[in-house]
Amino acid sequence: MNVVSDVDQGTIYRGIRVRITALVRELPELTLDCLAPATPEWRVRDLVAHLAGGTADIVAGNLADVASDDWTRAQVEARRDARIGDVLDEWARCSASVEPMIADFDPLMRAMLLTDAVTHEHDLRGALGAPGERESDAIAYAFRGVAGGIGRQRGDTGALRILHEAGETVVGTGEPTATVQTTRFEVVRAGVGRRSYDQIAAWDWEGDSRPETVVLARFAPPRTTPLNE
Repeated sequence: MNVVSDVDQGTIYRGIRVRITALVRELPELTLDCLAPATPEWRVRDLVAHLAGGTADIVAGNLADVASDDWTRAQVEARRDARIGDVLDEWARCSASVEPMIADFDPLMRAMLLTDAVTHEHDLRGALGAPGERESDAIAYAFRGVAGGIGRQRGDTGALRILHEAGETVVGTGEPTATVQTTRFEVVRAGVGRRSYDQIAAWDWEGDSRPETVVLARFAPPRTTPLNE
């Protein structure tokens, strides 16, 4: 996932944080305790705890096991009994230090941070029945990285042409051997394992589709049941 020089990554992250804060700050406890269909082991409040904990760990320099299951699990467990307002305040406080630094992060870490945040924004939206922001700057940023990863995974199969709401993107090497018409949002959600192979195969394809290449290796195999958002 390569950096894009014309993008303000700190602004993208701040936008995600502000939108999530607006979605969850006034929610009743019962709703906060609902399981998120996209992340069935986590409740709504756990998603927020992970995001807040990620910025807290960056500030503290706790990055030895960054992005591992143990790293994220510890973030959730440490905030399991915290009030949502306190978790959101912690996230805002730590983000005040983190957001100005994002542009200087290692490119892979920067892409992971932003893609993870926008992924969980839409995990939350799905859990709350509050779809929106599917053409945001965060989705556009994540799409660039995810699409590039898909292109690399196609290997010598040939390039993939993606026709989407913002135009056309060709990824991979060689001449396109497949074309798919879908949205950047769907590509991002599929890339991070939020779509089943059957859902990906049902997109509007022409040519050598290879749905398995659409899910980034870190998230494969994806969910086995459909996730409709």
